[in-house]
Amino acid sequence: MFKIIADSCTDPVPALLGAPEFAMVPLIIRIGSQEYVDNGMLSTEDLIARMAASPEGTSTACPAPQWYMDAFEGADEVYVITLSAELSGSYNSAVQARALYLEEHPDKKVHIFNSHSASAGQSALLIKLFELCRAGLPFEKVVEEADHFIAHLTTLFVLENLDNLRKNGRLTELQALITGALHIKLVMEGTPAGTIGKVGQALSVKQALSRLADAAAAKAKKHGIEDRTLVISHCNCPDRAVYVRNLLFKKLPFTRVEILRTGGLSTVYAGDGGVVVAF
Repeated sequence: MFKIIADSCTDPVPALLGAPEFAMVPLIIRIGSQEYVDNGMLSTEDLIARMAASPEGTSTACPAPQWYMDAFEGADEVYVITLSAELSGSYNSAVQARALYLEEHPDKKVHIFNSHSASAGQSALLIKLFELCRAGLPFEKVVEEADHFIAHLTTLFVLENLDNLRKNGRLTELQALITGALHIKLVMEGTPAGTIGKVGQALSVKQALSRLADAAAAKAKKHGIEDRTLVISHCNCPDRAVYVRNLLFKKLPFTRVEILRTGGLSTVYAGDGGVVVAF
């Protein structure tokens, strides 16, 4: 029996939430003096309102290794998806958990995937892992195919503002101040190294989303999209997600698409109006 575990920066895929082979391990969200377990029960709208009302920054904390170990139970083959190790300690926590767990269960197989991404990128990997596992591939082949998927994973995003990224140390204060003062919207990407890079910029969100679609088409020509699902995560802006989907369908022959709402962690980083695309 296999089991796929994802940390809570993986945006929820409705069709997989009830699968017996799936488990989510929560991170912690701190808004001022309040602490919340990102267990899938947090309201996006409430979280946005709480962050906006707080004069203090929002921070996050990775899961304890024991939480991962508890999730490992009940399967012979375990696959774990974490957000980029360059952005969080979640990957290292999962690696520690694996080492401890295998000492007690040397007959089990556990692999930790550093997604080198976040949000929709992790969800795209989750969908792919389920496809591979449900096809009955052996453990080693699943790992090989998933590693190849990660190596060619494209993650692009446009945010309404960069305050949350700046407050969480994911963007320099100078970058955030300049783009905020000039009302510039950046098109950003998850780099192969798992960090955040700039792809382009525009003077409006609509222009930025159009440039995101252009960047996606360029990435697709380089890496291909065969057997890949287009995943679009949005933070409280379903109309923007549909707009991006329509732009991409004109440029790329995707046959499958998932439009998702951001989970708690993704909402913290993306903020109200953010859109993340991955394939």
